Amino acid sequence: MRILLYQIGQLLTMDDHDGPVHGKAMQQLSTYERYAILIEDGKVVRIAPSVELEQVTADEKIDCHGKLVTPGIVEPHTHLVFGGSREHEMALKQQGVPYLDILKQGGGILSTVRSTREASEDDLYDKAMFHLDRMAQFGITTVEAKSGYGMDRETELKQLRVAQKASQDHPLDIVSTFLGAHAITEDYRDNPDALLDEMAKMFPQIKEENLAEFVDIFTETGVFTVEQSRRYLNEAKNYGFDVKLHADEIDPLGGTELAVELGAVSGDHLAVATDEGIRQLGNSETIGVLLPGTIFYLGKGDYARARAMIEAGAAIALSTDFNPGSSVTENIQLIMSLAALKMKMTPEEIWYAVTTNAAHAINRGDTAGKIVEGHQADIVIWDAPNYQYIPYHYGVNHVNTVMKAGRILYQRGGLIG
Repeated sequence: MRILLYQIGQLLTMDDHDGPVHGKAMQQLSTYERYAILIEDGKVVRIAPSVELEQVTADEKIDCHGKLVTPGIVEPHTHLVFGGSREHEMALKQQGVPYLDILKQGGGILSTVRSTREASEDDLYDKAMFHLDRMAQFGITTVEAKSGYGMDRETELKQLRVAQKASQDHPLDIVSTFLGAHAITEDYRDNPDALLDEMAKMFPQIKEENLAEFVDIFTETGVFTVEQSRRYLNEAKNYGFDVKLHADEIDPLGGTELAVELGAVSGDHLAVATDEGIRQLGNSETIGVLLPGTIFYLGKGDYARARAMIEAGAAIALSTDFNPGSSVTENIQLIMSLAALKMKMTPEEIWYAVTTNAAHAINRGDTAGKIVEGHQADIVIWDAPNYQYIPYHYGVNHVNTVMKAGRILYQRGGLIG
């Protein structure tokens, strides 16, 4: 199957750098006008000016005049597999009911844990596939998926197996993360170290069954301390996992510094990272994954200091943090707008943050986030004249066509096949 995209209004290949893009380099972005892309057997075989390719034979030719073409978006931080939903909590939040009081009423994360424990694998699978379809419609072609709504062996393995099956069955690529250390359940309230020990006992099985590539932990007041996180993640590294941290989301405990110390692939949230944490992040290879949708949805706290991080030399990625409690959206385009409006990121920085850097934040920098000859053809055609337009025109879906491995997965009007 040969497909030709031609007369592209503006093309972003995101292929200016070999690795993650750090600091001020994120402000430099190459564009190409009136170009064409030839795709064969799922891979990009030629990128050239349209005049050089318009006469080639192809099974399908797509006129991209006046449209933006980019790599597929990479989503580096989601809580994809979960049971139930928590829309009933919105009214409580609007009334100012504190989160801890919602927890006491059986709500919050404990509600999702309960629903996930009770849900069958089939139900969780169907729900995950639904959300993956919606992500694809917004231009996402690669997704990270965390467990973390079980915090017991049976449910955590159930979540990871659902993600594994979804990865096999859904066109999108899924990268799994074990987040058994997501919160402290009631039965471990007085002994969180015991919960970490129980979760660490799962490392050999998870590794043997290839259920996750990363191990993550929530380092936060009332959850796990820096020292507990250090011990737990070092043990994960001993089993051959790469590590991530939910770090410095609410209180500045030093989670950003710990992520750098451990050589974590990413430190995520970083909303209250200290000056020292930002300095260290800027001098490291750890990618800062920022989640402005969480701050927006919860309606409290400050947005991560993206400008300071970029000035310090950090590589920044963006994500929806899709989850049922604090960021209930699959719309990565909305996140791009929030990054511009609330974190003062430039359009150039935003595009690196949702493609190249997001791919490196989940160890997919060599296969995703770029349009390169010889690579898998993960491509989005946008109903937009240029890359600046997407974060500018907020709250709607600008996707015209999504291609995954050369297959047209979605076109405006609906999913295909």
